[in-house]
Amino acid sequence: MSEKKIVRHYDRPAGGWDALRSSAKHLFEQDIPVLGARTLLSANQPDGFDCPGCAWPDRDHTSTFEFCENGAKAVAAEATKHRATPELFAKYTVAELSRYSDHWLEDQGRLTHPMRWDAASDRYLPIGWDEAFALIAAHLNALDSPDRAIFYTSGRTSNEAAFLYQLFVREFGTNNFPDCSNMCHEPSGTAMTPQIGVGKGTVSLHDFELADAIFIFGQNPGTNHPRMLGELRKASKRGAAIVSFNPLRERGLERFADPQDKLEMLSGGSTRISSDYFQLKIGGDLAAIKGVIKHVLEADALAQREGRPRAIDTAFIAEHTAGFEAFAADAATENWTTIEAESGLTEAQIRRAGDIYLKAESVICCWGMGVTQHKHSVATIHMIVNLLLLRGNLGKPGAGACPVRGHSNVQGDRTMGIYEKPSPAFLDRLGAVFGFDPPREHGLDTIGAIEAMLDGRGKVFFAMGGNFATATPDTEATHRALRNCDLTVHVATKLNRSHLVHGREALILPCLGRTEIDVQETGPQAVTVEDSMSMVHLSAGINAPASSELLSEPAIVARLAEAALGSRSKTPWRWLVGDYGRIRDKIAEVFDDFRDFNRRVAVPGGFRLSNTAAQRQWSTPSGKAMFVAHAVPTDLPVHRARAAAGSPVFTLTTVRSHDQYNTTIYGLDDRYRGVFGERRVLFAHAEDIAALGMKAGDWVDLESLGDDGRRRRAARFMLVEYAIPRGCLAAYYPETNALVPLSSFADEARTPTSKSIPVVVLPHAQDAAPEAPRDIPVAVVR
Repeated sequence: MSEKKIVRHYDRPAGGWDALRSSAKHLFEQDIPVLGARTLLSANQPDGFDCPGCAWPDRDHTSTFEFCENGAKAVAAEATKHRATPELFAKYTVAELSRYSDHWLEDQGRLTHPMRWDAASDRYLPIGWDEAFALIAAHLNALDSPDRAIFYTSGRTSNEAAFLYQLFVREFGTNNFPDCSNMCHEPSGTAMTPQIGVGKGTVSLHDFELADAIFIFGQNPGTNHPRMLGELRKASKRGAAIVSFNPLRERGLERFADPQDKLEMLSGGSTRISSDYFQLKIGGDLAAIKGVIKHVLEADALAQREGRPRAIDTAFIAEHTAGFEAFAADAATENWTTIEAESGLTEAQIRRAGDIYLKAESVICCWGMGVTQHKHSVATIHMIVNLLLLRGNLGKPGAGACPVRGHSNVQGDRTMGIYEKPSPAFLDRLGAVFGFDPPREHGLDTIGAIEAMLDGRGKVFFAMGGNFATATPDTEATHRALRNCDLTVHVATKLNRSHLVHGREALILPCLGRTEIDVQETGPQAVTVEDSMSMVHLSAGINAPASSELLSEPAIVARLAEAALGSRSKTPWRWLVGDYGRIRDKIAEVFDDFRDFNRRVAVPGGFRLSNTAAQRQWSTPSGKAMFVAHAVPTDLPVHRARAAAGSPVFTLTTVRSHDQYNTTIYGLDDRYRGVFGERRVLFAHAEDIAALGMKAGDWVDLESLGDDGRRRRAARFMLVEYAIPRGCLAAYYPETNALVPLSSFADEARTPTSKSIPVVVLPHAQDAAPEAPRDIPVAVVR
């Protein structure tokens, strides 16, 4: 961690020697330089473990670790020698721990014992596993309805744990399954499922070798999915066009030096990533994409008039799609003035992107949370898929849709049934295999869960991993919701903020990590995960457990199920956990795609799940892929805020620093953006800073202007000049989550609008305390 707060321009490429130095630094800080190197080289190997970082796939899952900096940080954090023992909790009350930063909490190391909060002393005290399960079971069985219990799931939970978890919860009697998908890529599935029949990406890594053009929307792979840069680098070197749409200039989308390329490393060279980089306004993706579509359709009309080959794939459209005529008519009526105003790009820039699309025979469209966390995110993804459909860029080599998901198994958890709106067919099969009648009523998503805890409907909150209190929007409301519960329980590997924002009773249950050896009745076990491209593969840890008291996630679920369900359940919970192959056999009975699961996953690299859209089979009501028309939105929360406010209103997007992954803060540096030793920064255009009568380095407060009429404040951010469009701001998540109203979420998908927050910028009020604690306890002034 940097000792001084420094802001300086970073002019070196992503990756390279700086990535190696950063990886080594994090290994050293966790006291595991030798073990860490061995652990890294065992990641993503047939007989090793899956990297606990992002969900980007590995090529054949058999190459050595790709020196992904974020992966190194994730492995170092989990394999650390630091321990959060009962002695730590004896030293500090919960109130005292709450005054430390998220980075400090993370740095205390691995949890070693199950702990129960004691109200009298305000401390977590050790508790035995049997006693802990009995306490949870007592609370669950005292509820007047199973729907008063809420069961959250993190995207790092394995397929086996997720499958058992959803089975237990449904046998208990509810579909209350908020999960991290509700806060990130829910719009992707919501948009794609009715449009093309699948809610997942349609491409494989092999398609990246064949694509003529790759369009990237709202994604920063250099920080969030560093291994993706390897594929983009190869595509760039062979001449593929890479077109990036992003409000911020991100180093990983500009240049990359591959740490495994000896010549590039020794020569100090690098590879250009984006052939074209369009800095559109925050939330301007739908307008920009519709402009590209308008250009393509105009080019097609001109080709028809001149007797040249059509610019669109008419044969594909006729055979495989529905709704084209209405969609094309809508695009024709959209005017360029609106498109330019709402995208922040000129007509010439958009037509340039359209020409690249027209020239390419095969196109992949990738997107991240810069697209999914907006009011109009579902409509934006519809528009991305519309663009692909125009020239038949689905279901052919080198082409397709690629939503790039975050957590390592967030896609697998959803596949296993972690979903608050399960299909009747899935419930029928689950009930038939396990001999019970699953609940049919849809459950609570993340927003609904917070609302239920706030109004008293939710009494028990159980989290299988994650950091719910920090990851969610409207921080003050979320904290009130959790504290309103009778019991909060968190299964975790390390201490985090959520453990300190607890109900009237609270438990922390420590579990094994992905890097650790998991021994059950029949010996060491492996779990499975599913990456962003639907590859399912094994993961087996190599390190000794951080504590003899740790249980695996499947074991925790099984023992809780036995305690809570007792003789009501016909499921042989303890027997299933004795050998995870038995769990996989049951998964195969429920899901046809997992037939012969154990044999297929034993092959190095595993197997790919079927994808009907990739085969041009459309599992939609019409049996066709659907063109879906949307007008460019001109009445979003930011439009309304600007119309009502007397002072300048900016659009704020939340971003990750380079020293964090989701809510996990590894350090206080953001190397690629040139920020060192500080997280409370606000990236702004130099002219906007001047127009505010301020200068870079000044400290400011932010207030959001929600449709609910409340002004939410986040205090004390340092202004940093950055290459970002005027009227747009960026700051780190989760420091600015407090500004996102609980009531502001994506249409249809209910994902928090964390990427488009209307805010005003005010001089810092000296008596306002920072929203986040320091690394050293300080007196908090309210």
